Amino acid sequence: MKLPNLTTRIFLGMVLGILIGYLFPVTDSGFSGTDLNILSKIFLRLIKMIIGPLVFATLVVGIAKLGDFGTVGRIGLKTLAYFYFATILSLVVGLLVVNIMKPGEVMSLPLPPKGTDTGVEVQKLTFDNFITHIVPTSFIDAMATNEILQIVIFSIFFGIAVGSIGDYGKVLIKALDALSHAMFKVTSYVMSFAPFGVLGAIAAVVAQQGLGILAGYAYLILCFFGGLLFFIFVVLSVICLVVGIPYVALLREVRSAIVLSFSTASSEASFPQTIEALRRFGCSERIISFVLPLGYSFNLDGSMLYMTFATAFIAQAYHVPLSIEQQITMMLTLMITSKGIAGVPRASLVVIAGTMSLFNLPIEGLALLLGIDQVLDMGRSATSVAGNAVATCVVAKWEGEFRTEPVKTEEIAA
Repeated sequence: MKLPNLTTRIFLGMVLGILIGYLFPVTDSGFSGTDLNILSKIFLRLIKMIIGPLVFATLVVGIAKLGDFGTVGRIGLKTLAYFYFATILSLVVGLLVVNIMKPGEVMSLPLPPKGTDTGVEVQKLTFDNFITHIVPTSFIDAMATNEILQIVIFSIFFGIAVGSIGDYGKVLIKALDALSHAMFKVTSYVMSFAPFGVLGAIAAVVAQQGLGILAGYAYLILCFFGGLLFFIFVVLSVICLVVGIPYVALLREVRSAIVLSFSTASSEASFPQTIEALRRFGCSERIISFVLPLGYSFNLDGSMLYMTFATAFIAQAYHVPLSIEQQITMMLTLMITSKGIAGVPRASLVVIAGTMSLFNLPIEGLALLLGIDQVLDMGRSATSVAGNAVATCVVAKWEGEFRTEPVKTEEIAA
């Protein structure tokens, strides 16, 4: 008997997770849906286990095939230019949605008492901190702690070196190519556990938060998810139309990755799946291996949209008017500071907290979002996956390395 495809199994895991979480809420004693969160933790740890070697192997092989510093620099500049363009668009969409729908004013939520502990530490994000964060002191340490951006930096240097040493480099390229294929095989084993990870994650959220909190924050959730859907189906669609990418076909190819990231509230969870989807779709392997890892550090469209949305929402809740000039300043601040927080736990909330301090908004305001942050994170993660898929296709198209005919599965296996 043939099993349903992965997308269907993930969806079934979501439905079962909601049912179990609803039927077994958190109580003083006995089983609850939160007990199944161990399944989610196991799955996410398995994903983290494979990301480091996978990024290193695919990126080094891709860069070695690119050739010299000049080629890498050209593609790198195009990639970063697109990332900043997409970042500005997502920040603007967040501001437009919150200013039009005004959830902070419409909902009239009770404000948290002064001194409420949000559990979020305000960090000053400086240029010095940014540089020291992205440049690794040890490649082994970067692999051990899954610092993707640091792995990318080392892989760029290593890949260029491998590509410049002639026959010696060819031996290494062949070995790392074999390693990447082995890691994709490991990925296929890990992904078979995905539906259980999804079930555990959803059951834990519903059991702990309850469906009631969704009703209480329904308007906020609808506004935010409406903004995300506008970004996915309008903004990204227009970008693909201009560049000449069949967007509907792309969404169809990456839908499993988007659903997986949504249900686990983790864009990292679908990283290996996104690589394979883009290869099937027709992007060249060397462009995927270069752009996609950078995207997971520099191009988190869902998180960018959330940052302007959440900051303005808190300002509305506290009846603090923000002028157009202040909102533009906020947007520019977030555009710069958000690029230094890859790998920081609860990164979006940390950056929002730092931005709030610039406009004298009380840090306690974050408590208004903490209860539903996991739910909102599901949408953020899924949007970031879609955004990175588009970014990879755009750069591949610019470089003339996008196939109009999607690659067949057997070609990838070969």
